[in-house]
Amino acid sequence: MKKIYTLLLATLLISNTSCKKYLDVVPSEYSSENDVFNNINLAEQALARLYNALPNELTAYYTAATDESYHHWFDNGEAIDAYKYNLGSWSVNDNPLGNWSGKYQDIRRANIFIARIDGVPVPLDRESYYAIWKPRYKAEARFVRAQFYFELFKRYGAVPLITTAKDVNPDKLEDTQVARNAVDEVVNFISTECDAIAAVLPSTQDAAQTGRITKGAALALKARTLLYAASPLFNGNPLYAGIRNKDGKSLFNPSYDREKWKQAADAAKAVIDLNIYSLYSPNPSNPVQNYAAQFYTRDYSETILPRIIGNSTDIDGNYLPNGAPFKGNGKLTPLQQLIDAYEMKNGYPINITGSGYTTSGFWNGQLWDGLKFQDVTNISNMYKDRDPRFYASIFFQYDVWRFDATKRPVRLAWFGSGNGITDGWATGKPGTNPWGYNIRKFLSPAYDRNANSGTGTRNFPIFRLAEIYLNYAEAMNEYRDTPDQSVYQYLNQVRARVSMPGLPILPDDQTKAGMRKRIQNERRVELAFESHRFWDVRRWMIAEAVDNAPAFGLNARPSAAELQATGLNESSEAAGVAVFYKTVTLQNRVFADKHYLMPIPQTEIDKDPNLVQNYGW
Repeated sequence: MKKIYTLLLATLLISNTSCKKYLDVVPSEYSSENDVFNNINLAEQALARLYNALPNELTAYYTAATDESYHHWFDNGEAIDAYKYNLGSWSVNDNPLGNWSGKYQDIRRANIFIARIDGVPVPLDRESYYAIWKPRYKAEARFVRAQFYFELFKRYGAVPLITTAKDVNPDKLEDTQVARNAVDEVVNFISTECDAIAAVLPSTQDAAQTGRITKGAALALKARTLLYAASPLFNGNPLYAGIRNKDGKSLFNPSYDREKWKQAADAAKAVIDLNIYSLYSPNPSNPVQNYAAQFYTRDYSETILPRIIGNSTDIDGNYLPNGAPFKGNGKLTPLQQLIDAYEMKNGYPINITGSGYTTSGFWNGQLWDGLKFQDVTNISNMYKDRDPRFYASIFFQYDVWRFDATKRPVRLAWFGSGNGITDGWATGKPGTNPWGYNIRKFLSPAYDRNANSGTGTRNFPIFRLAEIYLNYAEAMNEYRDTPDQSVYQYLNQVRARVSMPGLPILPDDQTKAGMRKRIQNERRVELAFESHRFWDVRRWMIAEAVDNAPAFGLNARPSAAELQATGLNESSEAAGVAVFYKTVTLQNRVFADKHYLMPIPQTEIDKDPNLVQNYGW
């Protein structure tokens, strides 16, 4: 039975299609909720359904809706949704990433499971087995519910806490109409649940149970929740001081509390002190590979909770460059702002005197192509001696990928009269071509799209140790008056994995404000394309600066006049490269105060008069 259940859970976690209709309430061949909770096998399936609702944010939505990348398929559904955030055109009736009703439906399913699992009958000869597993099932469902509440909290702040599954009586709708709980109440609920869950769940799972919730996952959720709660968006933010329920209850505490940072630090340290997880480091002598490999393998040393994903080449096909040897779709362009965030390998930001950064000239040398080091030529000095995570995460002009198979470097500069000769997919259709860069992170060198051989084997890391290290460093920096070893220690371990020098390096690194910038930048590059940046710039309240600005790329779509001015053949590669390394504006983005939190959907307010709206909406 254990093997059967494990297979069932894995199948449901891996499948993205069969689960969409599975157990909306109960399987179609059963007539009621009672059928499910009178059969332990069906109850286990109900738990698998909850697992399948855990986040898988290995998507284009979040990275393209912040200052990481630009989605250049302007008529694609993902791009249209991202543009709504980029252009400030989303609303109380149109919020693609809101998922209010969906999460409350998931919460209802979790509430039902939590309430009924204890009473599910089991075979007499399996009572001792289920005496162990039923409490774990219940704790797992409580974790999933807490995770759902975190998803709502980071979007809306104060949300209603519903911990029982009430029946809906159309004649007494007032029985199910609820008001919003205060932010501090929501955070305390998630934190308290995580503590209780951690006391029940095992520290590790055997191989057959990989992907199940553990003590570490519960503590990691608590740590992330408390970090968000300590951040400027929720900790003494005057914007929300006036938001109250209709009975006058304040939903956002307007008073800053420094101790919230200490609570966040202690929670992160509790994960670290489990001494279960370690930074994935398969090839310390090659810092590019040492970082990159984690994202195309099923790592379980650093990953605290994986979202199990079946073998797939979808990400590879979407992110690889478009040219003939690669045959990808290259749908996202990393922005120049992100490129510029990667430090030099000496630890200096590129804009600091002494960094060695220059935009002039070219260099020849070697780059890692995913399988081995390869000789390269004519690489812009913009890309020389950068943080190894840059080479693991970004495709750039004349970069290399599986050179033995592709036989040539990546060519993202314009040439060929718009006939699709470049890897930038430079067609005549406005908005469709990448602008100087493609995403490389998460791509598997085991997959050869040109030969249609190999596959991708990766999970999405819901929580991983590097984030916990950075959470701890950030919380301690904000708690201390000046940074000390408690701030530097774990931050430097993240940097050491890719052979970056430890901090402090610059005088500003020894100040709270200077270190804050360093930590925020470290999160930006370490967690790039993992859907953290969209939320980080909001909780730090810097989105008005970084998401309310032009989005920059390179000149991959030059004008005829620019090409003609080079004096070269206008369709030649040399002409395209000559005008390529120039910053161009891809999109003028909009972000206002009200965008820091999402609006309560108007449809929900219409149904429930106890709900009050967020600031600015």
